[in-house]
Amino acid sequence: MKYDYLIVGAGFAGAVSAERLAQKGKKVLIVEKRNHIAGNAYDEFDEFGILVHKYGPHIFHTNSKEVFEYLSQFTEWRKYEHRVLANLDGELYPIPINRTTVNKLYNKSFTTDEEVSNFYESVREKRNPILNSEDIIVNQVGSDLYEKFFKYYTQKQWELDPSQLSPSVCGRIPIRTNTDDRYFTDKYQFMPKDGYTKMFEKMLNHPNIQIMLNTDYKSIINQIEFEKMIYTGPIDYFFDHKFGKLPYRSIKFEWKNLERERFQEVAQINFTDDKESFTRIVEHKHLTGQVSNSTSISFEYPTFVGAEFYPIPSDENDLIYKKYKKESEKLENVLFLGRLAEYRYFNMDQVVGRVLQTAKKITE
Repeated sequence: MKYDYLIVGAGFAGAVSAERLAQKGKKVLIVEKRNHIAGNAYDEFDEFGILVHKYGPHIFHTNSKEVFEYLSQFTEWRKYEHRVLANLDGELYPIPINRTTVNKLYNKSFTTDEEVSNFYESVREKRNPILNSEDIIVNQVGSDLYEKFFKYYTQKQWELDPSQLSPSVCGRIPIRTNTDDRYFTDKYQFMPKDGYTKMFEKMLNHPNIQIMLNTDYKSIINQIEFEKMIYTGPIDYFFDHKFGKLPYRSIKFEWKNLERERFQEVAQINFTDDKESFTRIVEHKHLTGQVSNSTSISFEYPTFVGAEFYPIPSDENDLIYKKYKKESEKLENVLFLGRLAEYRYFNMDQVVGRVLQTAKKITE
């Protein structure tokens, strides 16, 4: 059979591309190296009947009505606002840092945004220019809050000091003066009612879409007839690492099931000091709203071994990526889309938005 599009990867970038093209009458083959669709958003029931996010928590949030309405075709939603606590020396504090965090940590009794803002102003250390992730935080809240909540957590996550990472890494996390303890403030904050995998199944349930799992696209590319390719895997792998390997961070998960209804008061607790080698504990029932007598938790240990999760944003890696990007622009019939193919730390909604815009262009 001849396909209009060969799509490499069945995560958000690949699946949304496939669905949009199929709706326009294009015949699509998705080739996925894993044994399942949905990429790192994949969820499944564990042996204890708990729906878990196999590759870590995926929290849907967006300000884009277009993205929300598009995905709503494939799922009902459950209202969910993500809250995170930081475990620092055995005490729990809201993250992102807010008025409650400051009051508890420094035994203050601030009641207004202005008081907290003045406090930050009194402890911040001016950095100009802002060159890295240390600069961006110290410039806002000074060294003490930086060390307590950012420095060691970031070192564990990336195995690099924040001073070696782009400002965008720690800059993703806001610093608040109010008591809002939600991790995100987006207009649309929901979780797919039946999970991400079910949402992807509906998205890809189209006669024009065929899926091939457990397959490296390089092993079959010479046997498949297709007009164009959408590639969502690591860009350096596409080019056989000709300019060197781009580094990615992965995560090793340690799973436990406990015979109790709840383990912790929120879905995610970050361990921000250097006493533990794991970065966070996630209790998955908070994410899904499931009711059961036991609960499943995961401990996350960042590593360089395993599936590619996070591109590492540094000047050195950006230079390597730019060589691959330049090479990719020479290929008229291959489009590179998504976190791994563009070596950018996109959120899920950002990927969906980019693909929707791209699909409009290529189908018009």
